[in-house]
Amino acid sequence: MERFFKFLSSYKGSIVLMFIYSIGLATATFVEKLMSTQAAKMLIYYSPLFILLQLLLVINFLLVLFKSNYIKSKRWPLIIIHGALIVILGGALTTYLFGKEGQIHIREGEKSDQMVMHTSKGIKTETLPFVLELRDFRLNRYPGSNSPSSYESDLLVHLDDEVREVSVFMNNVLDLKGYRFFQASYDQDELGTILSVNKDVAGRTITYTGYVLLLIGFILMFLMPDSRFRKLGEKLNDTRERAKKISLIFVFTLIPMLGLGQNNASNPNETSSTTSSFNNGFNHTSATEAVKQKVIPAEHSDKFGALPIQFRGRVMPMNTFSSEILRKIHKETTIYNLNSDQFLLSLLAMPQLWTHVNFIALSDDQPYASYNQFFDERGNYLLLSQLQHIYHQPADKRTAYEKDLIKLDEQVNILYQLFMYIIPGVFPHADDPSHTWYNLGDDLSVFTEQDSIFITETFNNYLLEVRLSLQTNDWSKPDELLSLINEYQLRNDKASLINSKKIKAELNYNHLNIFNSSKLGYFILGGLLLVFAFMQLINKRKWIHIVSIILIIGISIVFIYHIIGMGMRWYISGYAPWSNSYETMVYVSWATVLAGFIFGRKNILTLALATLFGGVILFVSGLNWMDPQINTLVPVLNSPWLMFHVAVIVAAYGFFGISFLLGLTNISIMSFSKESPLMILRIRELSIINNMSLLTGLALMTIGTFLGAVWANESWGRYWGWDPKETWALITIVVYSIVTHLHLVKKWNNDWIFNFTSVLGFSSVLMTYLGVNYFLSGMHSYGQTDSSSSVFVYIAFVFLVIGNLGFLSYRRRKKFNDTDF
Repeated sequence: MERFFKFLSSYKGSIVLMFIYSIGLATATFVEKLMSTQAAKMLIYYSPLFILLQLLLVINFLLVLFKSNYIKSKRWPLIIIHGALIVILGGALTTYLFGKEGQIHIREGEKSDQMVMHTSKGIKTETLPFVLELRDFRLNRYPGSNSPSSYESDLLVHLDDEVREVSVFMNNVLDLKGYRFFQASYDQDELGTILSVNKDVAGRTITYTGYVLLLIGFILMFLMPDSRFRKLGEKLNDTRERAKKISLIFVFTLIPMLGLGQNNASNPNETSSTTSSFNNGFNHTSATEAVKQKVIPAEHSDKFGALPIQFRGRVMPMNTFSSEILRKIHKETTIYNLNSDQFLLSLLAMPQLWTHVNFIALSDDQPYASYNQFFDERGNYLLLSQLQHIYHQPADKRTAYEKDLIKLDEQVNILYQLFMYIIPGVFPHADDPSHTWYNLGDDLSVFTEQDSIFITETFNNYLLEVRLSLQTNDWSKPDELLSLINEYQLRNDKASLINSKKIKAELNYNHLNIFNSSKLGYFILGGLLLVFAFMQLINKRKWIHIVSIILIIGISIVFIYHIIGMGMRWYISGYAPWSNSYETMVYVSWATVLAGFIFGRKNILTLALATLFGGVILFVSGLNWMDPQINTLVPVLNSPWLMFHVAVIVAAYGFFGISFLLGLTNISIMSFSKESPLMILRIRELSIINNMSLLTGLALMTIGTFLGAVWANESWGRYWGWDPKETWALITIVVYSIVTHLHLVKKWNNDWIFNFTSVLGFSSVLMTYLGVNYFLSGMHSYGQTDSSSSVFVYIAFVFLVIGNLGFLSYRRRKKFNDTDF
């Protein structure tokens, strides 16, 4: 018992308990994937052992607090931060013991006062102290789309002989006698609503108090002179002064450079077997040559690309639509030297030719197939029988081969809709209540006879004139008809969906390709700065400093250009540009370079590494499995909380990325460089910056996670539901807490352990950001595709290399260790 008490009151006990806690959390997410959410809660999250583990963590902190005299030494940031975590755990325990959570289902015109709760003992009902009556339920959709923009329930509340009208919709909560009602779902016939109900006044108050204390603690950590962060800054200045006194020449033998590539995750053999039956002897050469020769002039295709169209609930320029279609079908941004607008107009004007052209992307060993190859002589769809079998299986039981077939079917169906003139919507219906736009292949009987004739004749004549102009090279008539179509759009756009300024901005955004240019700028300037940064580490000279300043100015210009691209995307979409995988990748790249600027003031090597890493992230965002299109928001994301929660938590990834690169640089130096006092000081300098970056990232990650908890509570009534994304965010916090606490244990307080664990810790960030989305289930599992699995192969390879570096540096660690941390 005495040994256990000694362990429980030690820093080593803190680290071991946090490590066990993180392992338990990670295990639970996979239990949920393999079994169910309820199983994960019963076996781990709400199990007596797991609750005991959290209690031991609280006891451990309290014992260490008094044992180390933190109160006497006035370590207020430390005390407040750790105290806040105890308060948050106390709030969670209060919620678990006394909180109530359930649902209430009401049909239009009906009343209910029964809350249904699902507990570990089965289904339980509770009578509410008031009655709710549903007057009307509305499912609002984006114009011309089935995608919901909001769910709204108009209610009558019968309370104390009074009746009052209220509305509940996503991100708009009804508070009533301690009960909170949130719009959760609805009946398929859209005549009934399902509201989630939560009663947790005490738990919510305690938890929110903990969140406020946590924010105060982190602010004090950065501001108070005796905080660890400020002391690290003082040590950094001292280390630099010591380095200035040393004038040794040092030559690096090897600086490893790691990169990411693109690969196709599909099994070539499987894809080949899928499509080999389509090679039925067609000679596609003549069709392909005809397409290559009949090139629509860019001057006219640009006008075609500027035409407003409606697709998936959003009005956009035709250029955006054509770019998306070409990426989806051909997996490239150009084809036969045609840009996306030239391609789409050519396809619409000459469908007979394009059905014979091999341009539907398949796999590496058989890259393309033609539309005709998917149909037999009678016009029967050759994939139909296989697809019927596949769709009868649960989605999680489908093989990679079967998922490839589904994606292939999607490509063929897109082409079918284009050939039949079903997409995109070109002609707005002035009196349509859903503001739907139509195309030639739609049912035009909803229009007046005059409008129906105009649409049919104008569009057909336009395509006919395009074909004639390819022969005469006179494009005045197509230009004129395109102007007529645009005039019709403006005249019948009663909902004012066409915003000329936004259309023009989106065209500029598409043509500038800002993030690709930023990627190249980061790679070139960051690479050059890295070379000069290493030269400056060895021997500081004035000309090297001047060149470095010029490169930093160049990086600043690229960074501003990057910001302009994000700002344009924000303006076009109308919401903060970090709502999907692609946008958050772009934002993480920006945050990484920003972190480089913040800590680059202390060492330009940090900025060089951050700039290169920002380029790598933009490179990954440009891979085929990342979808760059601007989409409409799902209702829950249509909230101001999106901007704050995602912005803060994703910014943390940038600082963790800086620490990953600094740690990797240090273990590389330990592995391959010669021992010298100068190198020891350089490793020390980079280690301190690494530590400061980790503390910044940890603060942002923790604040961002709990901002997400507040958002969840304000949107659907619970601030923590053990969703895998939430859980892995917590794991990341715990992992980096371990890394930043290692220095408290004397035998673990050295540069090698700190730098190596700061590198390994980044794996939790990758799992939180990418792994949960693609491997686990849950509300945050967006964007899952099989082709993205290739990225994880490269990530595994990188960490294999890191493991080897760790082994090499471990053998030489004593030559470079400095324990004055």
